[in-house]
Amino acid sequence: MSLSKLALACSVALGAMTLALAPASYAATETNATAKAKAKAAKAKAKAPAKAKHAKPVAMPAEPNEEADEPDTTGSATTEFNCELGNKITIYSNASDDSHIALRWQKRLHRLSRVGTTTGAHRFENRLYGLIWIGIPAKGMLLDSKQNRQLANECKDAEQAKPTLATEAPVSLGVIKPAGG
Repeated sequence: MSLSKLALACSVALGAMTLALAPASYAATETNATAKAKAKAAKAKAKAPAKAKHAKPVAMPAEPNEEADEPDTTGSATTEFNCELGNKITIYSNASDDSHIALRWQKRLHRLSRVGTTTGAHRFENRLYGLIWIGIPAKGMLLDSKQNRQLANECKDAEQAKPTLATEAPVSLGVIKPAGG
């Protein structure tokens, strides 16, 4: 009887070991399958660029990128602005095209496009470089929309820099004269 119990215990232990090893061997099989699938995908990916080299070239747009190309300022009216902190800005405008200006800032010429406003201010933007020029009758300012900061402020041309003349008569200070004299 003890021998049969021992044989039974051994067979149970052997069965338990078989069950315990089965998931591990199943996982190893799954890992091998996953590795094979990844290798196959890598081979397909390696072949894909080779095919792309022989593909027909994509036609480039005939129109140049207005914001990236340096604009032509031939025949443009030039306005020089002196700003605070010694900054200088030059604006080139063309009477036949009021929807664009060229703006020289730090030795670089940028093309800016007009953006409509409800306030009457003149607003021009170059989204590629993040430049925004805002002109109002009293001054102009240059902003960097990518870094959310002012680049130049209190920019005034020769006309804006002139001192304003008082249009009203000066107010009397009401000097009181001594009586009898």
